[in-house]
Amino acid sequence: MSSETPRVLAIDTVVNPHTPEIVEMRPDWSGKFHNQKFGQEETVLTGYTYEEMLRQMDAAGIEKSFLVANKTGQLGLPGSWHLPYEMVAEAVKQFPDRFYGLAGIDPTEGMAGIRALEKAVQNFGFIGAHAYPHWFELAPDHARWYPFYSKCVELDIPILMQVGQSLVYEPRRPLQSVGRPITLDPVACHFPELKLVGIHIGIPWADEMIAMAWKHENVYVIADAHAPKYWPESFIRYIDSYGRHKVMFGTDFPVLSFQRYREEVDRLGLRPESYQAFLRDNAIRVFGLS
Repeated sequence: MSSETPRVLAIDTVVNPHTPEIVEMRPDWSGKFHNQKFGQEETVLTGYTYEEMLRQMDAAGIEKSFLVANKTGQLGLPGSWHLPYEMVAEAVKQFPDRFYGLAGIDPTEGMAGIRALEKAVQNFGFIGAHAYPHWFELAPDHARWYPFYSKCVELDIPILMQVGQSLVYEPRRPLQSVGRPITLDPVACHFPELKLVGIHIGIPWADEMIAMAWKHENVYVIADAHAPKYWPESFIRYIDSYGRHKVMFGTDFPVLSFQRYREEVDRLGLRPESYQAFLRDNAIRVFGLS
């Protein structure tokens, strides 16, 4: 952001609710992962109330956040856990001007999962779906995802898919990195009406993610989980040029704090029109916000 660029109120498209109650629900690997792998402060081990999250958002100039009701792996397997949709729906109900809900997807749930997704959108007002392919070792182009893609088209909601390298979260169950951005290619071809969003940039295959977003009108990118000061130069150029209508702001809080992410984005020196689109306008358009 240049000194002449007015500060834009951002929309954070990927936020993990991390209240003390939710921290208690998370598996043992979670706190250690955020604290040791990412060097987060000790407070990440106890969590943040929604009021505290909102204070942090306000300080960082973030108006709204999309809260993920995640489905991290198949229940019963080491390290896996699900956050009930109802808990995120309650936060959205409590702070309707600040929070929106994203429904996590477990492709092994079949029709039960599809009905739950439909309920989350129609009854709870969720605005998108969210998936971790690596937690199921099922790449985005695997057939088990396809019924969920169809339902997202029917509901007219985007689906966020983590692409790029995955890490070792639960040491007892290391998982393969199955989310190469190129695996979005057949999905986008088979579902041209689907709003397909690659999250986590696609690193270390960021150029591959750029290629997918450039090829397909229905493919987008969220620049979350990786600190902006470490983004590849080609990705920053993409945001600031022919890809300015394709990439959205997202922290993956608490992986990155609201303040750090915002400060590093502001130091990228994006053109005013790119800055406005990245921080706010693209999310409004892609997610159909009023």
